[in-house]
Amino acid sequence: MPSITVRNVPDEVHRALKVLAAQHGRSAEAEIRDILENAVKPKGRKKLGSLLAEIGRRAKLTDEDLKTIEQVRDKTPAKPMTFE
Repeated sequence: MPSITVRNVPDEVHRALKVLAAQHGRSAEAEIRDILENAVKPKGRKKLGSLLAEIGRRAKLTDEDLKTIEQVRDKTPAKPMTFE
């Protein structure tokens, strides 16, 4: 996993990070990871499964419809690509 070094962090910022980490019951390093992760994650991000389930609800698919789709779906494994 990659590492990041941040130089010249002001003392008051470093102290505030340590306090925040203690309030959340984790190390300063774990607190910084959490802050960075939350800063770069898109807000309101939906995962693929949730989006697919929403599409199914909008289309008013029933369990019977899903069984039919599963029965007619081609389950043959895809052939690997060749580059020759």
